[in-house]
Amino acid sequence: MTTSSLSAGIAGIGFWARGLPSWQAACAYLAADALPVDAPTRPSPQLLAPNERRRAPETVAVALEVALAACIAAGRDPATLPSVFASTHGDLNITDYMCETLASEPRSLSPIRFHNSVHNAAAGYWTIGAGAMAPATAISASDASFAQGLLEALAQLATGTEAVLLAACDGHATGPVARVSRSQGLLGAALLLVHDPAPGMPRLQVRVEEEPMDPTQADGPLSLFLAGNAMAPMLPLFEALALRRAQVVLGAGHGTSLRIGIVHD
Repeated sequence: MTTSSLSAGIAGIGFWARGLPSWQAACAYLAADALPVDAPTRPSPQLLAPNERRRAPETVAVALEVALAACIAAGRDPATLPSVFASTHGDLNITDYMCETLASEPRSLSPIRFHNSVHNAAAGYWTIGAGAMAPATAISASDASFAQGLLEALAQLATGTEAVLLAACDGHATGPVARVSRSQGLLGAALLLVHDPAPGMPRLQVRVEEEPMDPTQADGPLSLFLAGNAMAPMLPLFEALALRRAQVVLGAGHGTSLRIGIVHD
């Protein structure tokens, strides 16, 4: 059984991973297996003031880095855009710190790290840094977090919103929680999705399949390079965009899938 399709144009793309600090770097890696020299080990989102930039958790930093990159690529003002932020786990490093501190010295819990522990921390930093008054949504759906974030953004477009920013990220798991919530490295990506695509924009046609479909095999260069990260299930879509492939299937949870057709002009 299927639903009617949802569509969007992609006006801008942002990407960041250790070793691949931009969408251009990711495309170059797919084309020639080339990693940039002296790539930064941590994103530095220019949307934040220097003090906030240093204090922000890595997951927040990478989410804001890719979100701003997608806006710049699209020539869009971040302050005007509704946004959807997807993360499988939020910040597992802070989760581990809080659990350990509450078990040993609860009175020493850092208020700054506590307020960074909430799942919508990246969305909050974004709206403050961008001065955005439009709605911001935070989504977590296990391995389907990116797919469900994409579905939410497409649904907003279908109800009349002109453009929606989708950003997704996950970081490194540490401590005992890493045994059950596995994730390695740092990975983020963003799409600036528009209702009415301009000529030359890639266009998505997305259909929810209510019967299980096999997701696109995660055996491309990006998927293999970043396989340990919890947000890796999104990578076949970004490989398809870079390599101008026509279709990809992402798992959407509970036996459903997203069948995504891509039109490249």
